[in-house]
Amino acid sequence: MARSRTVEWEDAGATARAAASMAGLDFLREMIAGRLPGPPIAALLGFTLEEAEDGRAVFALEPGEEHYNPIGSVHGGVYATLLDSAAGCAVHTTLPLGTAYTSLDLQTRFLRPITKDTGKVRAVGTVLSRGRRTALAEAGLYDAQDRLLAHATSTCMLFPVPGREAADGARA
Repeated sequence: MARSRTVEWEDAGATARAAASMAGLDFLREMIAGRLPGPPIAALLGFTLEEAEDGRAVFALEPGEEHYNPIGSVHGGVYATLLDSAAGCAVHTTLPLGTAYTSLDLQTRFLRPITKDTGKVRAVGTVLSRGRRTALAEAGLYDAQDRLLAHATSTCMLFPVPGREAADGARA
């Protein structure tokens, strides 16, 4: 039996411009409050940013058949996307105005299968260390019983946003 899903999203460029115009934690809190739209990948996969505080970010997903691989469980790419988002946004919460980041690597471990019967899962990202040019973060993917389903570590590169003023007043 065929199934379908319609995906709608808002202008990704407008969200990116907003990200470049504010400190990381402020930007993520604006998304949680609904004053800024989430990224298109969140709409495509159906996950949401639930929490953001200094050095921590939490995403949630209710897994469904649309996330399945050919063997009937959630595809590892969905796990990786959630883990990368949580780790990266945990780093983003620590960034001042005028600083951006990108993931350099993501090392993942898949520990338990996820199916539509698993229920809501949460990816919790935490910053382990942050320097001037790189940050290290980890993320865990948990079910409703707080069982660890997957784990990841990520290194992020930090860089100035061209034309934006950094928090210390220097031109980025």
